[in-house]
Amino acid sequence: MARNSYHHGNLRQALIEATVGLIEQKGPMAFTLAEAARQAGVSAAAPYRHFAGREQLLEEVARVGFLDFAERLETAFADGKPSPLSALLRMGEAYLTYAAERPGYYMAMFESGLSIAGNADLAAAAERAEDALTRAAEALFQRLPPDRRPPSGMVAHHIWAMSHGVVELFGRGRPGSRAPISASEMLESGVLIYLRGLGVIPD
Repeated sequence: MARNSYHHGNLRQALIEATVGLIEQKGPMAFTLAEAARQAGVSAAAPYRHFAGREQLLEEVARVGFLDFAERLETAFADGKPSPLSALLRMGEAYLTYAAERPGYYMAMFESGLSIAGNADLAAAAERAEDALTRAAEALFQRLPPDRRPPSGMVAHHIWAMSHGVVELFGRGRPGSRAPISASEMLESGVLIYLRGLGVIPD
């Protein structure tokens, strides 16, 4: 990439995009800050204008990813219309789509070993995505008597874990790619079985 690949103060974004590309090629742990600078078309010293080191750059990629991820989940929820269940299933589909379309960001978010709690901005972005799933669970339980409502946070985490598991099973040539059903079908059937087991939807 040429050294004039960024301009007018876009160095930060250029470094983020370069890092995403490197993650997709090598994984989140196998690139250096110097490589990110080279991919962005800048000197090895340039990244230090914005980032203290490689980990801080990786945290920023994860933060940007979580914000986009959360926005996609919120859009998919669409205020729970036409029904909370259909909205929740759309969110599951949005989860899978995000992982497929933005693998570099997804790996930075979930496979880089970052301490999310150690970065307040990153934690806030991750919490926004979690809150979207929690609100979806709460909407799903509104018609149940209060004493029969499962903890919405627990359900959100279970569905998040299930979604992540499907991504891992089907992603990047893993054995799930040979499954008789698609990733989307597997996630939807798993969520429905789970919700029926909780008594949230009828058999």
